[in-house]
Amino acid sequence: MSSGIRTSVVGSIRVIDIGYASTLLIGDLVDFAPVSLALAVQREIPRYYGNEGKFEDFPLFVMPIPLTSEEQPVNLTARQTCARIEVDRVRITAVSSSSMVQVGSNRSVRAESRVKHIRQLLRARNDS
Repeated sequence: MSSGIRTSVVGSIRVIDIGYASTLLIGDLVDFAPVSLALAVQREIPRYYGNEGKFEDFPLFVMPIPLTSEEQPVNLTARQTCARIEVDRVRITAVSSSSMVQVGSNRSVRAESRVKHIRQLLRARNDS
C-alpha cells in the first residue's frame, strides 16, 4: 500500500454482472488471490454421461503457473498533492474469471483463470 493515506470517493458504481471468482471491493485490501477453473463441453448432440470433466485429465489444469519474483526492485518517486481520488461515476458491464474491480489500495494480487473448451461436433455431411 502507498505510504500516504488517500481517500477514494466514487459518486456511483453500476455493475451488471460479477461472476466466476471475481469481486467488487470498496476499500483497502492486503491480498487478493482468486482462482477460477472451467471446463466446458459442447456437443452437437447434447448427450452427457456425468463423468466428463476431470481437471487432472488435462495438463492445462495441473501444470504450475510460472510466477514472477516478488523481489523485483522498482524505483518510484510519487508526490501526492491531494489526499483524495474522486470519480463521479463508474459503469461496468461485467467482471469475470478471477478478476477484480477495486476502489481503494491493494498490496498483492495473484489471479488465476484456466479454461478448457471442448467442442465435439459431427463430421460435415455431404447431402448432394
